[in-house]
Parts: sequence; structure tokens; C-alpha cells
Amino acid sequence: MEIKHVLIATLVITFTAIPFATSSAEETKPPVKAAKTEEKKEVVKPYKLDTCIVSDEKLDGMGEPFVFTYQGQEIKMCCKKCKGKFDKDPASYLKKLEVK
Repeated sequence: MEIKHVLIATLVITFTAIPFATSSAEETKPPVKAAKTEEKKEVVKPYKLDTCIVSDEKLDGMGEPFVFTYQGQEIKMCCKKCKGKFDKDPASYLKKLEVK
């Protein structure tokens, strides 16, 4: 009978301690992902034109402009459809940014 009490007490203590052991282990882990993310932040050059880089249409003419970053340069387009044209020959469109 005494063995049952010891066994039950051991099981209760073990299952009660498990949540505390796992939660403290998670809290002591260093924030590895946060450090790597900060290192990867790049300085993005702002887009200086007020027209679409592909169609030369006024931005906001078709709603919110489509915005993305290409090789550290912010790019704005009148719509997402222009992205396909840009992807075929980005160098020719990027020349427009060098002029201004």
C-alpha cells in the first residue's frame, strides 16, 4: 500500500513539474531570429517619379499603386499588370530613375 502512495506522489510531482520546466526553457532562449532580421535590413532608395515606371501613367490613376523593391530600389507602378513587362527588361525601366 505504501508503494502505491509513493508511486502516485512521484507521478503527480513529475506531471506537475513538466509545464514549469518547458516554459522556463522557452523563456531563456536567445532571440536568434530577431538578430538575423535586423542584419538583413537594407536601405531602400525611394521612388522619385510620380508616374508608373512602365506605362508613364500618373500614379493613383487606377487606385493604389503597386509597390515593390527591386535590388534596393523602391518601384511603383500604376497596376500589378505592369510588373510582367518590368520583369522582362528591368534595366531599360530603371534608366528612367537615373534621369531625375
